[in-house]
Amino acid sequence: MRSPKLPSMSRRGFCLCCVGGAFAATTGWLTPRQAYAEARGIVSLIKDSAATSPITTYKLRNNISVLEGSGGNIAVLTGPDGKLLVDAGIGVSRPQLGKALAELGSEPVAHLINTHWHFDHADGNEWLHAAGAKIIAHENTRKHLSVVQRVEDWDYNFLALSASALPAEVFAKEHQFKINGASIALKYYGPAHTDSDVSVMFDEANVLHVGDTFWNGIYPFIDYSTGGSIDGMIAASDANLAAAKSDTIIIPGHGKPVSNKAELQGFRDMLVAIRDNVGNLKKQGKTRDEAVAAKPTAAFDAKFGQFVIDPGFFTRLVYEGV
Repeated sequence: MRSPKLPSMSRRGFCLCCVGGAFAATTGWLTPRQAYAEARGIVSLIKDSAATSPITTYKLRNNISVLEGSGGNIAVLTGPDGKLLVDAGIGVSRPQLGKALAELGSEPVAHLINTHWHFDHADGNEWLHAAGAKIIAHENTRKHLSVVQRVEDWDYNFLALSASALPAEVFAKEHQFKINGASIALKYYGPAHTDSDVSVMFDEANVLHVGDTFWNGIYPFIDYSTGGSIDGMIAASDANLAAAKSDTIIIPGHGKPVSNKAELQGFRDMLVAIRDNVGNLKKQGKTRDEAVAAKPTAAFDAKFGQFVIDPGFFTRLVYEGV
């Protein structure tokens, strides 16, 4: 299936997972005190932007669509059993998301899957639960959303969600169910982007949502504060490639929302090459700043380094994990 024409990355694609990259791109690596002050401003900016950003809908197949414009890319399955959403976006996007959902059909929202705990994928949990969604996620997603959660790379503390916004059903390894005639298979990666990431396979449609284990055409954020690692990201990419067929439609967490196995392979190869480059520099005794100065991402920057996770920030993330 040919993917629809997609817009270039813009401010409306900005997400909370990219906070660290934003201050790396603008001011370099900040002290914790500076980073905290900057992050507070960026979180507000993200919310303000999400409150007015339009939602773009891409229809895929078998009544599955993907919505772009509120945090992470959101998959929607429609049908007589009610709508199923994969990820909830940012809460202040409710008016735009509600309109986009209504345009896909009159059925109420019945189920919501969180691919992981991050704000730009779970902040809409509360209003979607109030609208009728039963929330499903990995057990670590519920754990992180239930408490004040600190992300060290942003020097920022995220408040716990209310009880109604927490996943009501959690699982440890795998979970399957059927809705609207579709077989849904959820699978835990193990620690990857975080320690709470899951994939969502729509079996009959051959559509795979992989959350933030894949950032299509841009360098990803890796959240070491909650169990992420560069090796885990690579392992998740290998799992995604094994699960995908040549004609599988792959929905990434961020970047162009309709992707395929070839683009995922390119993302995986980039991760491996940069991990090896940075690892070699670290073995040579290079400091983090010296590793950044050596430009180990240079071969990939033109393709992946044009968004808020800039080459220097991504190098620092990889350095932390090798």
